[in-house]
Amino acid sequence: MKPASGITRVGVIGAGTMGNGIAHVFALAGIEVDLIDVDAEALGRARSTIETNLARQVAKERIDQQQASDTLGRLHPNTSLSSLGEAEVIVEAATENRELKFSVFEHVSRVASPECVLATNTSSISITEIASHTTDPKRVIGMHFMNPVPVMRLVEVIRGLETSEATADLTIDLCERLGRVPVLANDSPGFVANRLLMPMINEAVVCLMEGVAEPEAIDAVMKLGMNHPMGPLALADLIGLDTCLAIMEVLHRDLGESKYRPCPLLRKYVAAGRLGRKSGRGFHDYAES
Repeated sequence: MKPASGITRVGVIGAGTMGNGIAHVFALAGIEVDLIDVDAEALGRARSTIETNLARQVAKERIDQQQASDTLGRLHPNTSLSSLGEAEVIVEAATENRELKFSVFEHVSRVASPECVLATNTSSISITEIASHTTDPKRVIGMHFMNPVPVMRLVEVIRGLETSEATADLTIDLCERLGRVPVLANDSPGFVANRLLMPMINEAVVCLMEGVAEPEAIDAVMKLGMNHPMGPLALADLIGLDTCLAIMEVLHRDLGESKYRPCPLLRKYVAAGRLGRKSGRGFHDYAES
């Protein structure tokens, strides 16, 4: 297995919020990126988003214009998983849906090279279970980036039951090459980040449902009283309420405790299409932002 310093090409599957952010940081680190999505329009939006975020980094003097141009030149959009044959690491960042991820990994493990590391950006689904849908579970690992990816430094690196030491070591080194801080965790529902974060968000939704306080007040308590940079309801809107619900459902199903039961109001908002920032409205209104 090639060392992280020698990685020259990666694949990123999914051109949504997380996928385009992951592609951004890999390309900025000097690595060629095959960005894959079945939706050609999503690939176009991803490139525009990356271009905007690079321009923001240039304006803040974190990178120069040449670095931004070179980064865009390393992005290679494609609608077919079959184009991933030359990738040395593949990071899946598709929708947080078990069956979809299983299907992606079944396909990818057939087209990827035998040495390729197969990583998933899942925020809650079992790495061991995902790995069971591949031809070589030793090469499968969790690589859970935080949102927004170009800004947040943490990456949870999650080992499945069969993940090899070589796979874990390469992934940790690769995170450091990207300028990220890797934190190693074992495979467990929600891992560390969402095992802690999602119940807090869920309880904030319960407070809203029970009329304890309005959304602005709930968020202000956590921002000003607990020194959080963002309130839990605003953070849920940023993550996406559908994603929050999906993670809570994994926690509830796999841990079996009532404290992880998704709040009925969270389910209601998702059913109504109030998904947060991406839909223009969640617990807060973003129509004017």
